[in-house]
Amino acid sequence: MNLNIPLSIETIKSLKAGDAINLTGAIYTARDAAHKRMYEAYKNSESHPFDYTGAAVFYAGPCPSPPGNPIGSVGPTTAGRMDAYAPMLIEAGLKIMIGKGARSPQVIEAIKKQGGLYLVAIGGTAALMAKCVKSSEVVAYDDLGTEAVRKLEVVDMPLVVAIDSTGESIFE
Repeated sequence: MNLNIPLSIETIKSLKAGDAINLTGAIYTARDAAHKRMYEAYKNSESHPFDYTGAAVFYAGPCPSPPGNPIGSVGPTTAGRMDAYAPMLIEAGLKIMIGKGARSPQVIEAIKKQGGLYLVAIGGTAALMAKCVKSSEVVAYDDLGTEAVRKLEVVDMPLVVAIDSTGESIFE
């Protein structure tokens, strides 16, 4: 199924755990260090690196881009490392998270309450994921290097719905 970001609430609710999708549109990379800063900024009513409303975050730290490419390899990292920060960001409007591995009960509850999705990318496919990226731009925390927040424009990124808006999970 081909989907374009932003996803409507109706589309989010129609997707079920196990559905395979190809995602196109703007997504943001953010890993542990960036999540900690985003969490602190939100908690302290400071500015955010991007508008969380309806946004998608890819838990990834891309490799440097080879000449002529917008990005180097960009594979998913373990989502559980962001679980301490995710419920607050979901409450702030984040709708889609992309990573690998299971999520905590608190994250699943936040997904159900706010109507979001957790999508997984298959680990070990960083080179394939990089081919889906058409542009990459650092939007915040440049001092974090590969963990800086980047805005990526992706086309047909292959993903699987791991946790749907009702809390159903492929991990159970």
